[in-house]
Parts: sequence; structure tokens; C-alpha cells
Amino acid sequence: MGMVVVISLPLIFFCIILGFGCYFLGRAKGRQDVRTNAQVFGVPTPPPGSEATASYPSPPPPHFKPDNSDKV
Repeated sequence: MGMVVVISLPLIFFCIILGFGCYFLGRAKGRQDVRTNAQVFGVPTPPPGSEATASYPSPPPPHFKPDNSDKV
């Protein structure tokens, strides 16, 4: 009453080779992208045509929960 699934050995080898190929090609593509388009972490530049003197608004002050140690 059970089903037997037969997977051929060439199909298994093909899947393994395909996996390695995708891995190595993707890794090479990612390294190429990093060399050509380096990520820059920082304040974004204003769009062209906007005022260069305008600064970004300051972030809100940090919010702290009340301590409540004086009510003990």
C-alpha cells in the first residue's frame, strides 16, 4: 500500500552540482557588487535642487520610564 519513489543517481548528482554552481556564482556576483557599489553608512545626501543649508531635524530626546523608587 506504500509508494516507492525512485530518484536516479544522475539526478542527485545534477542537483548537487547545480547547488554548488549557484552558490559560487552568487558569491562571485555579490563580491563584484561590493567592489563596484560599496555601501555607505551615514547621513543621506539631500536631493539635487534642494537647499544645501537645510539641516535634518534633531531626533527626539530619549524617553525613560519613571523610576518610582521615591514612592516605596
